Amino acid sequence: MTPDGKRKVLIISAPSGAGKSTLVSHLLEAGLPLMFSVSATSRKPRGNEVDGREYYFVTAAEFRRRVRRGEFVEWQEVYRDHYYGTLHKEIERIYGEGKIPLFDVDVMGGINLKKIFGEEALSVFVMPPSVEELRKRLIRRGTDSPVKIEMRVEKAASELLLADRFDFVIINDDLEKACTEIMRIVTEFIGQ
Repeated sequence: MTPDGKRKVLIISAPSGAGKSTLVSHLLEAGLPLMFSVSATSRKPRGNEVDGREYYFVTAAEFRRRVRRGEFVEWQEVYRDHYYGTLHKEIERIYGEGKIPLFDVDVMGGINLKKIFGEEALSVFVMPPSVEELRKRLIRRGTDSPVKIEMRVEKAASELLLADRFDFVIINDDLEKACTEIMRIVTEFIGQ
């Protein structure tokens, strides 16, 4: 809950490699009444990801079973058999702790959540400085093969065209400036 008593949500979306997770971490460490909403996914964990911390990792078959049972607020098949979704129980868990859910989701997930939550949601699109810089960031991250990187870059190019469907767009070409800007927008939204 926010000081005005509303059940608000915060949605941060971006193409892969735009710096969204860095901005999300900045917000979570700032002492605001936010809590990270852990999404479910059918993809395999990367690097040091832990089930229940970054994602709830499930098989594609289990994900589809949960979809049929109506357990998701929203979900997407982002790549073939790679599903991502927001669980109803995760949002209720966060509200139960008196916090505001912070969604770190892909672009279509962000658009879908904004449609669902309407005025209770603040949606922010994190824009990379360029598609070429995005490619460099994905290569430096070192978590994907060259083929996957090119898939992500191609997807990102189409996602950039959807930025105007969000309440705010932050260009992440200067991290300090982007952190300051997102903090201002979010604190204004939640009434802090």
